[in-house]
Amino acid sequence: MGFTKTQPRGSAPASPSFALWQLGFRPFYLLASAFAALSIALWALQFAGWLGKPYLSGPMWHAHEMLFGFTLAVVVGFLFTAGRNWSNRPTPTGFSLAALAALWMAARVLVLTPFAWAAAVANVAFPLASAIALAIPFIAAGNRRNYFFIGLLLLMSVAVGMFHLAQLGVVQLPAWVGIQLALDVVLFIMVVMAGRVVPMFTNNGVPGAQATRHPLVEKLALGSVLALFVCDGLQWHGAALTVVLGLGALVHLARWALWQPAKTWRTPIVWVLHLAYLWIPAHLLLRGLAVPGWVQPSVATHALTVGAIGGLVMGMMTRTARGHTGRPLKADRAEVCCYVLVLLAAVVRVFVPLVLPEQLVHAVLLSGALWSLGFGLYAVRYWPVLTRPRLDGKPG
Repeated sequence: MGFTKTQPRGSAPASPSFALWQLGFRPFYLLASAFAALSIALWALQFAGWLGKPYLSGPMWHAHEMLFGFTLAVVVGFLFTAGRNWSNRPTPTGFSLAALAALWMAARVLVLTPFAWAAAVANVAFPLASAIALAIPFIAAGNRRNYFFIGLLLLMSVAVGMFHLAQLGVVQLPAWVGIQLALDVVLFIMVVMAGRVVPMFTNNGVPGAQATRHPLVEKLALGSVLALFVCDGLQWHGAALTVVLGLGALVHLARWALWQPAKTWRTPIVWVLHLAYLWIPAHLLLRGLAVPGWVQPSVATHALTVGAIGGLVMGMMTRTARGHTGRPLKADRAEVCCYVLVLLAAVVRVFVPLVLPEQLVHAVLLSGALWSLGFGLYAVRYWPVLTRPRLDGKPG
């Protein structure tokens, strides 16, 4: 797994029968996968004109829910799980974990109601409360190496706050600014975590792979995303942004090559992470091409959201759920099917509009169906895994 298996001080004993509230990944992976399957299916139907519009209508609802609903749930579930081992201190379990899950669900429901301010408060409160919950064990343990994750959750709270204030007309900013800054924060989280775990998982899962990390490449990879965040924060859309995106694409492609992706094809639980990460340089390249108008910006956005986020989330949800429930780190047929469905959803959503722009609606429908099947299959397959105690009897 890449995390130490020591039991943190003060952690609760394992549940004898129902373990959903024993550790953060359990409820949030289940909620995120079920929500991903449902919300994308509804969005695809709405995009095709077959359903009415919700409170946050059209692309804004879709972007908001995929970032601050689906993606943020997975990030919080992962950080609560990894954070327990990083700090050797307990992260939310039991009632406190259930309360955070209820806050997340309330935020999902409220954006579909007329209660705009209640929706805004709930959506700002969830990443803020999660940051506080993560800060308590980190600060108690003096785990300074991971303090920046607290800051990233706080940035997500600021970004969603900007979005809602713009939607409500309180600030004179495009609501999309909050979405773009949140996308950059999520991109940074993925780049940091992939750099930590993908080479390690590759070497552990593929004997002789010799995946490596080069210090300069690592610094440039992280720096390129921070530079992109600055450009988006200042709303630069010209040559400077194009240069940042182009150089970033090259650096991330070099980083990916150092991880020896060609040696992983016999190990699905590893190759899914490599294929998903490849969508990051693809996203940066396509976004660079979108600056002068050579491709549609939505193509670049979906390379990131469907390809990189969807693929990395699916790969990490299967691996961490297996590792933290005492199961072998080997994907079965159902899990490989989940990988293929989600990655195919990205291929369809990105490349069909590039080659056949007149087939956009059909591409959205097919991609949405593939995505929903992939995450729906995960939710069904992992319901017993996430709700039952670990096979080895350990807590968590």
